Amino acid sequence: MGQLFYSGIASLDGYMADRDGNFSWSKPDEEVHTFVNDLERDVGTYLYGRRMYNVMSVWETMDTPDLPAYIRDYARIWQRADKVVYSTTLTAASTAKTRIERTFASEAVRDLKNITDGNISIGGPTLAAAALRAGLVEECRLFLNPVAVGGGRRFLPDGLGLRLELLEEHTFGNGVVYLRYRTLS
Repeated sequence: MGQLFYSGIASLDGYMADRDGNFSWSKPDEEVHTFVNDLERDVGTYLYGRRMYNVMSVWETMDTPDLPAYIRDYARIWQRADKVVYSTTLTAASTAKTRIERTFASEAVRDLKNITDGNISIGGPTLAAAALRAGLVEECRLFLNPVAVGGGRRFLPDGLGLRLELLEEHTFGNGVVYLRYRTLS
């Protein structure tokens, strides 16, 4: 049975992007990126909303020899996995191994978890909020950056009551802190 985890990069004040949608402050350095690569090697399926899919789809063509090895490594990890994109506006996928679903259905995600051996990663705070509210997410994996952006798109939505148990923490040389939590019912 597959496990569903929500992973993201956030500012110290809890935002994935600022008020203008900017997230350039969150670009991982080589040490952090290599750590992310190792975490995501066993992801069999990525679940995305349209906005997160648009951001992540650049990885479809990032496996080129002129890029650093850790970037090419992540591109191969991402390309190898299936992707499910939840969107009412996308008519076609721009990447391989991708299907479009019109609505997020918690039962369909539960069924996917039951039939898959690999992990499932959910990306993007809006979609993750729906999965968290439905009790589908086993873990939250947060890369906390030493920056405050003062507002924008939150990693966890307002109004979500959630209890978590810390499973792992790691501090990187650039001040980023990785926090891995199990969700508790």
